[in-house]
Amino acid sequence: MMYRLVLQKSVTVTGVYQCCHITRVSSDRVWISDYINLILTNTAGDKLHHLTGIGSYYGVHTVNSDGDLIYIDSDYNINKLSTDNKVKTTIIKYTAPWRPQCVYSSPSTGDLLVGMCYYTNGKWTGKLVRYNSTGEIIQTIQYNNNTGQGLYRYPTYITENRIGDVIVSDWSRGVVVTDRGGSHHFSYRGHPSGSGLIPRGICTDALSHILLCDDNTRSVQMLDREGNFLSLIKILLHRIDGPWGLSYDDNKHLLWVGSYHNNTVNIYRVVDGDSQTGK
Repeated sequence: MMYRLVLQKSVTVTGVYQCCHITRVSSDRVWISDYINLILTNTAGDKLHHLTGIGSYYGVHTVNSDGDLIYIDSDYNINKLSTDNKVKTTIIKYTAPWRPQCVYSSPSTGDLLVGMCYYTNGKWTGKLVRYNSTGEIIQTIQYNNNTGQGLYRYPTYITENRIGDVIVSDWSRGVVVTDRGGSHHFSYRGHPSGSGLIPRGICTDALSHILLCDDNTRSVQMLDREGNFLSLIKILLHRIDGPWGLSYDDNKHLLWVGSYHNNTVNIYRVVDGDSQTGK
């Protein structure tokens, strides 16, 4: 299958140098971060709120069903900022040695999924921890239930599809997908397999397609929910050379793509290769 992106709008985001991660609040408001700054912006690129002191990683923020921002700070604590941007609460305190790397609030359960890692004996080790709304650990996903091997090494982004599969972008392990119970479903390492995938931002669309940025091919790749490759969508236009941040708007069926090399976010409609109507 061939898909292409039709540009709807290009936004220059005030207050960031790169667009490493995008968290959608509504159809016209998103949080966007680089390594230092976290900006609430709109489709005009206005700086509506500005936070510093965030974790210098990638998928370090998310928004819960109440619209509160949840983010990892530079001390590895996980904080919640109220929708009016006035009240900050620490909901999960950092406990060594496991360092939070990325965070995602599940729209279906309200749980908080946190990708963690630590460095020991010359290598990184990763795991995924599920917390309930009060910050209690209710699940840890770390090993392949069939082989006993570790699933993650360096998780950087997390998302879910509509049936609760947990999808992780891991620098060392590619895309790793488990079901809600933690059983390994599949891992994806590029098309063809082993072709040098360098996964970055990740999201799912209304049909549970997986969309991910690949820094190797500088493209957005699309998979079905079973991990089958559907399409590679090159993005070398409209000031996006190196797609990195990614978010999908289910309401308007639009894909937000952020650049690693500048403060540009493009908003696209995904259409099949033969369609002029955007079905």
